[in-house]
Amino acid sequence: MRRWRVVLASLLILVLALSVVLSGCSSKTKQESTQPQQTTEANKNKNFKVGLVTDVGGINDRSFNQMAYEGLQRAAKELGVTVNVIQSKQMTDYVPNLTNFAQQGYDLVISVGFMMHDATEEVSQKFPNTKFLIIDSEITDRPNVASAMFKEQEVGYLAGALAGLVEKEKVGKVKGTNIIGAVGGMQIPPVDRFIAGYQQGAKAVNPDIKILINYTNNFNDPAAGKQMALTQISQGAEIIFQVAGGTGEGVIKAAQEKNLYAIGVDADQSYLAPDNVLTSAVKRVDVAVYDVIKDALNGNFKSGIMYFDLKNNGVGLGKINKDVPQSIIDQVNQLAKDIIDGKIQVSDKISK
Repeated sequence: MRRWRVVLASLLILVLALSVVLSGCSSKTKQESTQPQQTTEANKNKNFKVGLVTDVGGINDRSFNQMAYEGLQRAAKELGVTVNVIQSKQMTDYVPNLTNFAQQGYDLVISVGFMMHDATEEVSQKFPNTKFLIIDSEITDRPNVASAMFKEQEVGYLAGALAGLVEKEKVGKVKGTNIIGAVGGMQIPPVDRFIAGYQQGAKAVNPDIKILINYTNNFNDPAAGKQMALTQISQGAEIIFQVAGGTGEGVIKAAQEKNLYAIGVDADQSYLAPDNVLTSAVKRVDVAVYDVIKDALNGNFKSGIMYFDLKNNGVGLGKINKDVPQSIIDQVNQLAKDIIDGKIQVSDKISK
């Protein structure tokens, strides 16, 4: 009897051991069955390739090109697409850089900036099966090209109104010369739209204000930006709007050196000089880039023009300096509402 008990106990232990092994095998099989589905989906997006070609400012301009690059990186992270960047050193690089991506079979090629219009026209015609996105220029006759356009004049108006009110009320570092400035990079439509709005907004709230406007003729020379800003400061300007990409970093440094105010552009540039950046005229290039990549990935790519403005949050003011009282902020917010509601029409032309 005792022997039988030992045998039964041994059999029971063996059965339990087998059930544990079989259970483990079952669990492993279940995990493996879901893995191929995950891999297939990841590979689907990974095989979708997006190439971004910068203008001569490069992705470290802390402005326009950087915003485009951030939108690209967001798409890589959130959508799982494969991305690559070529930074143009000179304007003659545009065509070969765009062609490089198209020849490699990239699904979407992005041109960053108005100056790349002709190059994008040329390359998109040679590669009709490749989709293109150009920022800041209108290409309407190509079924494989989408154009992202911004109403920079609307946010320029708000930046100008803020500057005009700060001058009028002698806020913070302002002594009340009633002179403000704008330093542009190259005199091209996107730059002039910002400045046109700035000019109109300042005069709307402060009719007697004087606005100095100069151009450096480049987007990647901070030293030139600083020198131009210092020249305007010597002429009495206490607030200077930089619309010059990487060159604009010099404008901000000049304002910091003289303890006055600068207004940033494209990105929220308050971090560059928290005490001296009054605000930034933000242009959400990153959103445009991400949205078009997502649409193209999902088979919803649309050629033609997309507009980004105050109403759809495509442009807007960045962080406003702590020196500015709430009463002025409220006035600027009301002006933004009036633009959205159509009560204020902002021209995209600089007045003489």
